[in-house]
Order: sequence, then structure tokens, then C-alpha cells
Amino acid sequence: MQNLTLTWQSAGGAAAALYGGSYAAARWRRGPLPALLREAGTLLALFALWQLVGKLSLMSTEHALDRASWIHRAELVVGLPDEADWQAAVTPYPVLVRAANYYYAAMHFTVMLAVLAWVYLRHRARYAWVRTTVVITTAVCLLVQFIPVAPPRMLPQDGFVDVAAEYGQSVYGGAVGGVVPAQLSAMPSVHVAWCVLAAVAVIKVSPSPLRWLMVLHPVVTVAVVVVTANHFWADGLVAVAILLLSYAAQAGFARRQARRAAVRAAAGRAAGASTAERADTRG
Repeated sequence: MQNLTLTWQSAGGAAAALYGGSYAAARWRRGPLPALLREAGTLLALFALWQLVGKLSLMSTEHALDRASWIHRAELVVGLPDEADWQAAVTPYPVLVRAANYYYAAMHFTVMLAVLAWVYLRHRARYAWVRTTVVITTAVCLLVQFIPVAPPRMLPQDGFVDVAAEYGQSVYGGAVGGVVPAQLSAMPSVHVAWCVLAAVAVIKVSPSPLRWLMVLHPVVTVAVVVVTANHFWADGLVAVAILLLSYAAQAGFARRQARRAAVRAAAGRAAGASTAERADTRG
């Protein structure tokens, strides 16, 4: 099951095609299609940039492995469960392993794209908030990922197994010297950031009581990234912290905009009152 996810070249090409389609659609028809194509192109461009950063972040395989080992030791010191034990509990069940590999490869981008399309088409007023969160969170994650950190599956000495490679489901190809640079961008986990973001978006935007079922997506994703040994707990925790900072930044910006609008409105009322007083005086 090779190449379940897009390469940065294919994602970039698809983004360019969507931008072109958006331009063409805008010239020939009205409606939501042009903007929807443009937004999908933006998401694909972000995905392409994420993939490209993974390739550019390769500075030293040895140091990336050292950082991963340090993270694993630090987690055990503070009392977090050993991810290797979680993986060992699942590996005797091939069906679960294959399902986990598939979920890791296929659902990450698919669910986010579906949520963005749903918000855009059904809840347009909330779309800017969701899209901005995706952009800020992904951009900050990409900056951190310039520091290469290996995933757990590259630490067999610590008990981890690359189950995707064993089952022929690895999404990585074209290794140079046995290591694909994109594999060294495990910290923080964009998978975890996006799955939590998608769940929060649905829960905040949808009025349906069934919206809480969306919590299953981050729960399953976190379990999947751990049992496939693609991420440590710490990778997900840092990703969620970045997501929370994104929400805080947007909330702070909204408050400042509201204060400025209130000041401008008060100034306008004061100016109007002053003008009225002068008119009364002249009268």
C-alpha cells in the first residue's frame, strides 16, 4: 500500500491545478465553486510545504535518533506509558495493525479536507476561524520540524517495530542511504494537531448533538500514531500546545479588534453629538 499519502510534488501540482481551476471557474460562473477550489488549493499547498520541510530538515540522522531516544527516556522518567508496550499489545493482531497503518496514511488529510469543505459550504461565517487555525498551527509545526527528530519506529533497540514497513504499507519511498528525510519530522505531530483541530471545529460549529462523535477521530488518531510507532506522546502534546496557542492568538486579536471598533464607534458618536450641539447653538 505504498504512497497512500501525497508527495510534496503531487500535492503542489494538485494545489496549482486547483488554483487554476478556481481562476477559470471565477471567469465562467458565480457561486461557491471558485472559492471552494481556492481553499482546497490552499490546504494542498500547506500539505506540500509540510512534506517539503520534512525533506529539508535532514541535518543529521544521528542527532535525530539521539533526540528521539532522549524524548523516550524523558517520557519514562515523568511516568508516561511506554509506547512500545502499547504497540506490543496490538502487533499480535494483523487486522488491527493493517487498519492502524491505513488510518494513519489515509484519514489525516481526508478528514481535514472534509471538515473544511463542510464548514465552508454549511457554516461560512465560521470558516475563516477554522482556516486561520489550520494555517497558523501548521506553520508553527513546520518551523519546529526544521529540527530533525526521528519517529519511535526508527528505534528498534527500544522495542519499537516499523509495522508499516513490515506489512508493506509504508507511505515513505525513495530513501537516500536508507533514511527518508521526511521521516525525521516527527516532532511535533501534525497528525495530532489536525485531528484535534477538526474535532474542535465540528463541535464548536455544528448544532447537532451527534457532533460529539467527532471526538472519536482524535482518540483513534492518537492511538494509531502510537501503536504504529510514528509518534511519541510528547509529539502530540507539543502539537496540541501549538494548537491552543493558535486559538489564544486569534482570541486576543479578536478582542483587540472589538476594542478598536468600540473606540471608533464611541468617537463617531461623540463627533456626531458635537456636530449636533454646534448646529443647535447656531440655530
